[in-house]
Amino acid sequence: MAVRLPYSTCMTASHTLVSPSILAADFTAIGDAVRLAESSGGDWIHLDVMDGHFVPNLTFGPKMVSDIRRVTGLPLDTHLMIENPERYVAEYARAGSDHITFHIEACVHADRIVSMITECGKKPGISLVPSTPALAIEELLPHVFQVLVMTVNPGFGGQKLIPGCVEKVRTLDGLRRKLGLSFKIAVDGGINGETASTVRKAGADVLIAGSAVFGSEDPAREIELLKGYQIA
Repeated sequence: MAVRLPYSTCMTASHTLVSPSILAADFTAIGDAVRLAESSGGDWIHLDVMDGHFVPNLTFGPKMVSDIRRVTGLPLDTHLMIENPERYVAEYARAGSDHITFHIEACVHADRIVSMITECGKKPGISLVPSTPALAIEELLPHVFQVLVMTVNPGFGGQKLIPGCVEKVRTLDGLRRKLGLSFKIAVDGGINGETASTVRKAGADVLIAGSAVFGSEDPAREIELLKGYQIA
């Protein structure tokens, strides 16, 4: 297991959060993977829930969330890539999710779902696939904790970031400043040591990374790079 190096005065400060995605972890040792993400400096644990309908893949359900809840105190960042997310909000809230993010493309009454998540005592998020413009959710921005920009077409890990999606991050950051809001901008898809600085500069606050973390020989160092720490 990688040992996280202590930060020192020779390293620049970073306000970027990293949320390792367990989609890239070994599911036969998920507890070890979560503990590795935590000990390596991960800030949240990202949980991709896929139903095989909204996206072309299947992952896991509420039991995985509740099992992971027992082995970590980090916030569980649950991303519902599913149809009819309103049917499952309460279940994932009970399982131990701290943040629940759903897709604007998967529902009609998005404001109602945001309210449902809030009423469950959880932090609501809304996500956009690459083809959905940022302005599609402008009315919801005052009411959400985070906006998750997918920089790949969702469904599978290990894809390359779609460069055009970075402009969407800039647009959201501009709206945040213009409206005086404080929602976080999260980015998921093709995030690694090479692409992280681009999305950070565009305005991203939270980087979601799976393969870059769990496929690394030194996850702690990889997370430091994602956050933008540099040796002076």
